[in-house]
Amino acid sequence: MEQTMLEVYKYLVMLRNSGETNMWGATPYLEDAFNLSSQEARNALLGWIKSFDLPEGKQPLDGR
Repeated sequence: MEQTMLEVYKYLVMLRNSGETNMWGATPYLEDAFNLSSQEARNALLGWIKSFDLPEGKQPLDGR
């Protein structure tokens, strides 16, 4: 994956804030925006969702 996960996570925050889709439906958006395979997009989305369970100081600085 060429983009850093932080770039992907920032995109997911923007997408969530836009209200355009339920975040469980974000995979096709990631595929299009970052030229990811379906599996890569699903893995990135799940990583982002799981990151909300991290302690606040360990969560990515993605603008959430």
